[in-house]
Amino acid sequence: MMHCPADTLGQHGPEMNLSQPYDTLWTNGNLVTMAGSDEYGIVRKGAMAVSDGRILWVGPVGGLSPAFISNASAVEDLAGAWITPGLIDCHTHLVYAGSRANEFEMRIKGASYQEIAASGGGIVSTVRAVRAASEDEIYMQSLPRLEAMMADGVTTLEIKSGYGLDVPNELKMLAVIHRLKAETPLRIIPTFLGAHTVPPEFAGRADEYVDRVVEEMLPVVAAKGLARAVDVFCEKIGFSPAQTERIFKAAKALDLPIKLHADQLSDSKGAVLAARYQALSVDHLEYLDSSDIPALARNDCVAVLLPGAFHYLGETRKPPVAALREAGVPMAVSTDCNPGTSPLLSLRSAMNMACVFFQLTPAEALAGVTINAAHALGLQNEIGTLEPGKAADFLIWNIDSPAELAYQIGGNLLRDMFINGKKRPCSRS
Repeated sequence: MMHCPADTLGQHGPEMNLSQPYDTLWTNGNLVTMAGSDEYGIVRKGAMAVSDGRILWVGPVGGLSPAFISNASAVEDLAGAWITPGLIDCHTHLVYAGSRANEFEMRIKGASYQEIAASGGGIVSTVRAVRAASEDEIYMQSLPRLEAMMADGVTTLEIKSGYGLDVPNELKMLAVIHRLKAETPLRIIPTFLGAHTVPPEFAGRADEYVDRVVEEMLPVVAAKGLARAVDVFCEKIGFSPAQTERIFKAAKALDLPIKLHADQLSDSKGAVLAARYQALSVDHLEYLDSSDIPALARNDCVAVLLPGAFHYLGETRKPPVAALREAGVPMAVSTDCNPGTSPLLSLRSAMNMACVFFQLTPAEALAGVTINAAHALGLQNEIGTLEPGKAADFLIWNIDSPAELAYQIGGNLLRDMFINGKKRPCSRS
């Protein structure tokens, strides 16, 4: 599990003035900082000061001076409640139209992912639905999914495009993502996934479609500031390593960070390619060869585990978690919320699956949706831990230990949510 390099408990942010009045002091809580000396970074009988949406001070109650306490505009007694950083879902396809429940039936009856795609299903079926839907229709279908994630404790959410596959429809998807960002309290990170699959009109002409992505789509997305990163599906039914590299080069030329769907269905060496281009993350990794892991470690690349897709597809090949752990590669966990292979709306359920299927510990699973998920989005200096100077995104839980967050499947464990220090309803309404 990845931890911050230094224990900052009991300290304050470098530009924070502890002699000045501040907003709120939270006291008598069990703080799961995800930083510090143990695997959860627990501070029992802890306190946290928040001012202007940032964490000002974290440490044991006994470390508070009377003068510092008196500077708080409000003091809230947590009465022993457990506090964690806000949860971060760092890989989703939450914005889409339509349903693929029929493909679920096909899969249960024995059809493979590749067979479904070859018959006109798969990603292309959602492309048809997105192209046929208006921006308002896509927004209204996507909003309930976002609200379900909020109710499970998600405060930061990455959302990819990738079901439009032409300029107007990719821009339509990105417009919906930005509308969700503007109209809900969540931190929403838009990612451009124009290279999700080859659209029907380019069947058999994948290189020409890559030309379209590189020469038309990426420049527009970059010029309008519509995405924080660029992703590609590097796989036999997606794009080859050579085609992927063309997109990486174009993204880098536009100063856009990269991510990659890598080694999900075969060992394509996509993870090694992504690491060479200093990708923020490589995601899936069921077929990652252990010999390729040092490249991830050398290039500070996060391995994002997506147990929902593993479960949904009935996969048996597991990511090499033990080898990733041994190499010190940070592992994040995400829902991969999408209509075809992981219609999963609970990040805590993904934590449970990561423990049961991939043998992560509950502490590793929590790191996977906090500090390591923040790293996978390039936001490790902003969110993911309870540390001075970071955004005051935190959750108050009805639990007796942090392991319960991965242990219990379903149910409502969340008591309160705070984003930028402000209490938020655990849904939009």
